[in-house]
This record gives sequence, structure tokens and C-alpha cells, in this order.
Amino acid sequence: MSHGFAPGKQTPSSPPLSPLDSMVEGLVNDLSRTAKTELELLEARVALARYGVKWASAWGFVAACALLVALLAVAFGAILALIPHVGPLFATLIVVGLLLAIAAFAGWRAKEGVDDVRIALKRDLSQEGEPD
Repeated sequence: MSHGFAPGKQTPSSPPLSPLDSMVEGLVNDLSRTAKTELELLEARVALARYGVKWASAWGFVAACALLVALLAVAFGAILALIPHVGPLFATLIVVGLLLAIAAFAGWRAKEGVDDVRIALKRDLSQEGEPD
């Protein structure tokens, strides 16, 4: 059985392409290269986004830790400053109440931000004003 590659035998060549066929073949090749290039670009953008998210979250964690230490220092300082005026128990209650009020406000603002994201990611924006 011969596969057309026997010595001394020439391989059968395909018939010559018409100008329209060669244009269509060129178009298909160009579209294929364009699609591959677009996918490579998308992969590069995803890699860049992952890199950015990784470092943003790492530095955000460092910032959150520093903020926590600063808030602890402010809370202790406020308690120590209020002790001579109202006593240790009321000084602690005042500072805790103030910190809880700040936390409640921050939580409310965070919820508003999450609601904005939810609205932005809805598929059907026609019911934008209606709650879920």
C-alpha cells in the first residue's frame, strides 16, 4: 500500500486555487490569527489584573493592620484622657460607644457600595430601582 511518498513518485498536488478561493483562504487565515492574538491579549490582561489584585490585597492588608494598631492607640489614649474626668468604666463605655458608632456608619456605607455593585452586575437593569 502506497501513501504517495514512495521514492521516485511525485505527490499529487492540489488543484490551483481561483482568485476568490485564495482571497477566502487568506481571510480565514487572517481571522484565525486575529482571534489567536485577541485571546493572547485577553490572557495578558487577566495576568496583569491578577498581579494587580494580588499586590493591592497584600498592601491593603498591611494598611488595615496599621489602621487597627492606630485605632487601638487612639482608643487607649482616649480612655486614659477621660479617666480623670468620668472614671475608668464610663471612659471605656464612651470610647466603645464612639467606636461602635463609627463601625455602624462604615458598615452602612459599605452596604451602600455593595448595593451599587449588585445593581451594576444585574443582567436586567429595567428593574433598577426595585429592591431584591
